[in-house]
Amino acid sequence: MSIMPRMNRLFGEDGKCFDVAIDHGFFNELSFLSGIENMKKAIETIVAAGPDAIQLSPGQAGLLQSMPGKRKPSLVLRTDVANVYGRTLPSHLFSQLVDRPVEQAVALDAACVVVNLLLLPNQPELYHECVKNVCRLKPECERYGMPLMVEPLVMQPNDTHGGYMVDGDIAKIVPLVRQAVELGADIIKADPCDDLDEYHKVVEAASGKPVLPRGGGRAPDDVILSRTFRLMEQGASGIVYGRNVIQHARPDRMTRAFMAIVHDGATDREALALLEGA
Repeated sequence: MSIMPRMNRLFGEDGKCFDVAIDHGFFNELSFLSGIENMKKAIETIVAAGPDAIQLSPGQAGLLQSMPGKRKPSLVLRTDVANVYGRTLPSHLFSQLVDRPVEQAVALDAACVVVNLLLLPNQPELYHECVKNVCRLKPECERYGMPLMVEPLVMQPNDTHGGYMVDGDIAKIVPLVRQAVELGADIIKADPCDDLDEYHKVVEAASGKPVLPRGGGRAPDDVILSRTFRLMEQGASGIVYGRNVIQHARPDRMTRAFMAIVHDGATDREALALLEGA
């Protein structure tokens, strides 16, 4: 079954997408709840700002899909839960798929499912679990015409750098992105590299699949807007940002500023003016 009907719901006519990730509560980390303590309010605020998609867990997706109207953002459904985000790693690591993930996605009218491909230092078992998760999802996605977004993430050691810290080494990111494509990813959600001028190498490794850079931790407004503009210049097809939207004092304005860069070709300076209300 073709994935194109759902891809067309996810991406604009320009082939670009801004997906706001609000699935952080899935991971049992208190700090991740900042800005989304009240999920109903958080989702309503983002819906009103009009991004292309909102990324949610199965347990919270109904808050979006029960809202009336035809023009709300598409649903990207998170299908796996992991326990790798704290400052210290637990004795047993896991990346667990939810039961019948694609069937749940179809029932929730999702436009896409997303799954991690985690590469943590000295954690081959976790990495193997993630590969198996992608392999399990792919044939089910093909059966139901569901686009598969894979999130290849190269992480730094938790014991020296803290939890969930990105390794921006282009030499590590590129092969993991290519592996995600080889495993069947229809969309790539990847971290920025240390030198943003090299991000075209990530786009090239994706072999024509759209690449949506991840936002990561909260950054100053001018920094994240400049980063986004440069990533789009390097060939990204959009962005998947969470904390840089939901933890902002004005998530509605920040959403519109990012949309201006992604879809309207606005510069970071123009987007900052929109954010500040100039």
